[in-house]
Amino acid sequence: MLFYRAAVDLSRSTLNYVAGLIRRHRKAIGSIWRRLNPGQQALMVLIHLRKDETFAEISAGFGVSATTAWRYVQETVMLLSARSPKLTQALRKAKQDGLTHLILDGTLIHTDRVRADRPYFSGKHRIHGMNVQVIAGPDGTILWTSGAMPGSMHDLTAARVWGILRELEKAGILTLADKGYQGAEATVVITPYKGRNKPQSQKQANRSHAKLRGPGERANAQLKSWRILRKLRCSPSKAGHLVKAIAVLQNHRVAQGARG
Repeated sequence: MLFYRAAVDLSRSTLNYVAGLIRRHRKAIGSIWRRLNPGQQALMVLIHLRKDETFAEISAGFGVSATTAWRYVQETVMLLSARSPKLTQALRKAKQDGLTHLILDGTLIHTDRVRADRPYFSGKHRIHGMNVQVIAGPDGTILWTSGAMPGSMHDLTAARVWGILRELEKAGILTLADKGYQGAEATVVITPYKGRNKPQSQKQANRSHAKLRGPGERANAQLKSWRILRKLRCSPSKAGHLVKAIAVLQNHRVAQGARG
């Protein structure tokens, strides 16, 4: 096997943040010795998530077995996922921050499922995957992500399953969503007008709606800048925790960039 040096486009601050989580976790569970120190484990996990290198590749690079690499990654993903806010917490903070509106959108996390796995097949995207709901702020900041549901599930159905519409109604925050959410029973959820030959007023309303919704929809692009989410090779059941973990990391990167 050949080895080479490579780079990953993440900051030292992100590495230190993840290493700190691992260090505190090891202390809490009384883990005395491991093959990799917290900093090395954090770097290995970040490379896997950011660059989608396989367990065989990262384990060889760090001198551990593929099983150990898998265990370290799973442990760290769960630590990060646990720091993702609950829906009620995220909406409460949005109100406290005085956000004028939110953007609700669904994204499909592509998986390598076979044709027989019909529940995972999205007719809209024509691929197998998992449906994840994302709530973002007006500037595209990721405020909350749901767990994962089979890709065949409609966005509106997923929003109902996760209780998103009910919580948005309680919070009373205006929320923009695409046509897939038409029929939502929450009065605060605003969707574009459908149909052809719409009057000029409705066309103008749709243009304004799209202009306001556009920046928020970049949240999904931010998530998929982490290559692990472009096509999962693991069990689809892990998609939700992966998305939550990456949302935490992405928000940390944005916060550090703003401070810098």
